[in-house]
Amino acid sequence: MRWEFGRRSQNVEDRRGSRVSGPVVGGGIGAIVLAVIVALLGGDPTATLQQASQSDSGYNDPQRAHAPEEERLADFSTAVLAQTEDVWTQLFREQGLKYREPTLVLFSGQVRSACGAAEAAMGPFYCPLDEKVYLDLDFYKEMKYNLQAPGDFAQAYVIAHEVGHHVQKQLGISDQVQSMQRKVSKTQANQLSVMLELQADCFAGVWANQAEQAQQILEQGDVEEALNAATQIGDDRLQARSQGYIVPDAFTHGSAAQRVRWFKRGLKTGDPDQCDTFNASSL
Repeated sequence: MRWEFGRRSQNVEDRRGSRVSGPVVGGGIGAIVLAVIVALLGGDPTATLQQASQSDSGYNDPQRAHAPEEERLADFSTAVLAQTEDVWTQLFREQGLKYREPTLVLFSGQVRSACGAAEAAMGPFYCPLDEKVYLDLDFYKEMKYNLQAPGDFAQAYVIAHEVGHHVQKQLGISDQVQSMQRKVSKTQANQLSVMLELQADCFAGVWANQAEQAQQILEQGDVEEALNAATQIGDDRLQARSQGYIVPDAFTHGSAAQRVRWFKRGLKTGDPDQCDTFNASSL
């Protein structure tokens, strides 16, 4: 992926080196991969995260030195965020809307958000209460070594997916879904969650299409990296890996085939209007 030449976003909070006191959501979960399976790629973790105490305090050590490899990943993440800002600002403008840029919070280990406290083991997530995307850079290693989803474009897909949730928040989609989920059964609520996640995948594809048109970011093998990542994090793949069998009614993010299909749809069309998973005849 060609990203070095682009601008860097200024909407970044570097909280690496912070410590969070008090109870942390996700504590006590065993292997990190199992925790990632529970809440991979974030979605909207509000219901879970709000269980944490809102009174925790922390501090940041600005003098902490980071390894060159980690600094490169941080630089990469801010470059990708800038690309999403450019794409969605333009797409919103074309609809007569103003895009509020989200903030990317880089953290290590644990972090406090407006949604509560969380551990890195939960994976990247978007908090709609503060409109921030939270990312521990070590998750990129988890993608490569534990989820078999290596590559910089796979990493960019992760960020673009979380930004997709921010787009849903601004358009009022996520609020509508949460309202509907409170009125239906658990199985129906899960299905609504799947639709929300697949739309975020499609929005990630829209970003890739638009960024390629504007800046020619794609190199050989990039699309395959993203499609492989979408495959590896399908609910069916993750359930089979963690428990040895598949329970479709428990899906919250979509199957591998569904995630690939909707990312490809956004990538092919570059049109957010083609990402209406809620009125699709099939997912």
